Amino acid sequence: MAQRDEQTILLTGVNGQVGFELARTLQGLGKVVALDRSALDLGDLDQIRRVVREAKPGLIVNPAAYTAVDKAETDVDAAMRLNAEVPGILAEEAKRLGASLVHYSTDYVFDGTKEGQYVETDAVNPQNVYGKSKLAGEQAMVAVGCPHLIFRTSWVYGTRGKNFLLTMLRLGAERDELGVVSDQFGAPTWSNTIATVSANILAQALPGGGDWWQQYSGLYHLTASGVTSWHGFAEAIFQISDLAKKPVVKPITAASYSTPATRPANSRLSNEKLFATFGLTPPRWDAALRLCLAK
Repeated sequence: MAQRDEQTILLTGVNGQVGFELARTLQGLGKVVALDRSALDLGDLDQIRRVVREAKPGLIVNPAAYTAVDKAETDVDAAMRLNAEVPGILAEEAKRLGASLVHYSTDYVFDGTKEGQYVETDAVNPQNVYGKSKLAGEQAMVAVGCPHLIFRTSWVYGTRGKNFLLTMLRLGAERDELGVVSDQFGAPTWSNTIATVSANILAQALPGGGDWWQQYSGLYHLTASGVTSWHGFAEAIFQISDLAKKPVVKPITAASYSTPATRPANSRLSNEKLFATFGLTPPRWDAALRLCLAK
């Protein structure tokens, strides 16, 4: 087994929504080697292996992903490479080093037909290419068998990149009226919430070493608390935001708003395992939204 540096944390996708926040919350837990696309091209699988072997991290944190849900329907190879193959390769390299791997997945691994919240043991049945690619990434990691944490989250937003919050703020400034889907439900989750909870869990992990990872490796749901619809999320955005003129937000059905990728009607994920295992409860989605917009 190659010699790893226990103090080195290799972080991918540092310019992404979650990666940007993790680059800050992981400070103090080790020497963070934060890589953007210029330093690590995740489309180059050989380069991934080379970079990991040179860095010799004790921990790899991988928030990088192909997240263009609708585009993935026709850009299948790229989505599968980034979301399925890359996590598998990172897991192989982590195992080779004796390192641990943290990875992020999605509510879209479910078909959305369940009543109530999904738990980690519920049957998966992704309905779009993005969900299938993320599930394949989960499965690849588990098959390799390195020490790992997989966090499934939902409806991620923040102040950078492309996301629902920024789209609403842009459209709200341009239009008097917006139609937003009101029959899909989930928990809008601020990227900072994901990064903060992740760092708190890793702060528990680091003193425990291999024994901790042997006990706690696995799959966890990590979303904001509470639930709303996309329509409810949009209304909250405009209620809290400082737009001079706020649009009327009209509820519409998912069936009337056609998209290339099918979205689950129910994206509610239970955080009970997260709380029972680590004693952490993420903040309510609307409280987090207020903090995000206050930044």
